[in-house]
Amino acid sequence: MIGRLHGTLLEKLPPWIVIDVNGVGYELETSMTTLVSLPGTGETVRLYTHLSVREDAHLLYGFGSDEERQLFRALIKVNGVGPKLALAILSGMDRDAFVNCVMEDDSKALTKLPGVGKKTADRLIVEMRDRFPHWQKGQGSLLDGPAPMRPQADPQADAEAALVSLGYKPTEASRMLSGLDLDQPTEALIKAALSRQLAG
Repeated sequence: MIGRLHGTLLEKLPPWIVIDVNGVGYELETSMTTLVSLPGTGETVRLYTHLSVREDAHLLYGFGSDEERQLFRALIKVNGVGPKLALAILSGMDRDAFVNCVMEDDSKALTKLPGVGKKTADRLIVEMRDRFPHWQKGQGSLLDGPAPMRPQADPQADAEAALVSLGYKPTEASRMLSGLDLDQPTEALIKAALSRQLAG
């Protein structure tokens, strides 16, 4: 089992990243929350990981904090929630916001996330509620402030592709990005688009 990686960030192709660890390049899929907190390529990173072994693939997921990984692991235990949907949830709201939605029965906020319909939102609330009492709000928050990012070649196209990979339709992803300052790095555009969607 691979539990943590410490190495050099080689590539950022949302939602995928590649980390070089002593000459071995590990490809990981991350939430947008983790992605926006990463330094620029060429910098050193430490990520918690979760390895998913399937018949057709071994998939590695990366997280900026152990709390985010714990939430991911709790989410994929919910009936009907796989790794892709779990990452979309983690990308759309931070841990504290998700805990609040569950504890306050706020299914409406959860349905704003891609792939989360009314039934899934209700199931998340019911199955996750008992897992949260020991998680105190404000500890290990996932959005403590991103590090400065280096601009990508085409931030708008990269951000749109990342949103589509999370489950948004191309037209919806384009709408989410419209009106934003497109001179921002990809990660900042993604974060702004997801924040707007959640608030809308």
